[in-house]
Amino acid sequence: MAKGASLTFYNVAICVVVASGAFTYGFGFAVFITSIGQPGFFLYFDLDPSSTYTANVLGAVNALFAFGAAVGAILQGMTADWLGRKKALGLAGLCALIGGALAAGSVAIEMLIIVRILQGIGLGMLICLVPLYTTEVAPAHKRGLLASTTVMGFASGYTVCALVSLGTNQSTNLTLQWRMPLALACAGPVVLLVGLFFIPESPRYLVWVNKHDEAWPVLQRIHNDPSDPTDAIARAELTQITRQVDFDKEQKAGYIQMFIKPSWRKRSILVMILMFAAQSTGILGIANYIVFISTSLGMTGSMPLIIYAIYSVIGTTSTFVHSFFLDRVGRRTYFLIGFPSLAACLLAEALLQWKYLGTGNKAGNAACLVVMFVYIILFQTIDTASFVWAAEVFPTTIRAKGLGLTMFAYFVGAITYTTPAALAFKNIKFGMYLLWCGLCLLSTVFVYYYIPETKCLPVEEIGALFGDDVMVHLTADGHGIVEAEKELAITRNNDDGDGTSSVAGEQGKSDEKRGSSQHQEVANV
Repeated sequence: MAKGASLTFYNVAICVVVASGAFTYGFGFAVFITSIGQPGFFLYFDLDPSSTYTANVLGAVNALFAFGAAVGAILQGMTADWLGRKKALGLAGLCALIGGALAAGSVAIEMLIIVRILQGIGLGMLICLVPLYTTEVAPAHKRGLLASTTVMGFASGYTVCALVSLGTNQSTNLTLQWRMPLALACAGPVVLLVGLFFIPESPRYLVWVNKHDEAWPVLQRIHNDPSDPTDAIARAELTQITRQVDFDKEQKAGYIQMFIKPSWRKRSILVMILMFAAQSTGILGIANYIVFISTSLGMTGSMPLIIYAIYSVIGTTSTFVHSFFLDRVGRRTYFLIGFPSLAACLLAEALLQWKYLGTGNKAGNAACLVVMFVYIILFQTIDTASFVWAAEVFPTTIRAKGLGLTMFAYFVGAITYTTPAALAFKNIKFGMYLLWCGLCLLSTVFVYYYIPETKCLPVEEIGALFGDDVMVHLTADGHGIVEAEKELAITRNNDDGDGTSSVAGEQGKSDEKRGSSQHQEVANV
């Protein structure tokens, strides 16, 4: 496991800038959740909050938004490779900005449904591009933390949206109550679009498109460390990236090929199942209708929005805490903690609602809400680890498309569980929690047998876990190449006359076949 250089301010700063795209997703996703908690929303669109028709309309808005996001996830897989990571982020931010502005200006429920699809496309692209970029600029030993800025970003978006909506709820202007949060969803894309002028292109993408001279200064600055005056870490990483990308480029990198090559197919299937499993915990079904759930538990007035705000703050705080421990605890361990714990939590919620829902028992209803708060703390173990794991297991040449498949499965899960959720909570109530409980238990078995640990491994070396050839390995301190040191040791032994010249010769030939020209290229930098 390569430790590498210490974390630099520049490395953190560029990830935080890009994470504004995840904030955009979080705010843009959550804004509809809070809007349907405002009396003015139902009044303006002439909807009866208790009717089946309204439940169907809300289900359609959420489902079609998720559909747009799924489309955006797939489109991102092509635009990120065609335009580059930065330009693709700009396109996604622009799409989210236009969609957000039109949503804020909606004058009919049909218009809101349509523009939420457009906004969903932009947000679906962003939620793929943020972990894609942060994974490609993060050092191996801190990749969990920096790639987790994705989850930290959209969790913060949820929380800010909840607090904003809680504030607008106090307004006497019923239209402002729900329209102002929709308008503020445009702030995140603006910050992202401005920030893109100050961050570099991904060095791994630059190597992929043969712009090594541009990739070198990016890596040099990312790994800038006074204790490494010769930039040995940056040179070693550039060598590894170049060798591995050149090898991977020999194969076609399309969506179809991802299901033909066995090692790529295995990764593609695993990440799709994993992200669908994350949705099968019930998170979006609960988050989307937490305001309704709170109302059914006896909360009135602005209390449902206050409950949602508390729920969001707890979730966001948990995300930050889990992110700081992810590189130490490990992705797989978090999954094995999270899924069974969530099963127990959902079972407890089902039993509590079975006993107290609709009874007016304040202590029982309060217990239901407390379990909800525990639930979101536990869920963040899954959320934090899943986005990081899904982004790091793919090679550079298919990482964008891999994340496209990942988030497509994520949004298919969202559609599966959010579309019927409004009617399900209305009709079968606590039965939904039992369904999600059972699915969490199945997910635990899946993770135990199929998900390998990836913490602290350079992304170029993770492929070995799935059967890929790794061209070169970084030394434990990240300052050199293992294969180069072995060759040097063999050469020294030969100089001492131990008769291993033939071994050294074979090593040199092998090194040449693997692309030793890149060593010279790096040296010339």
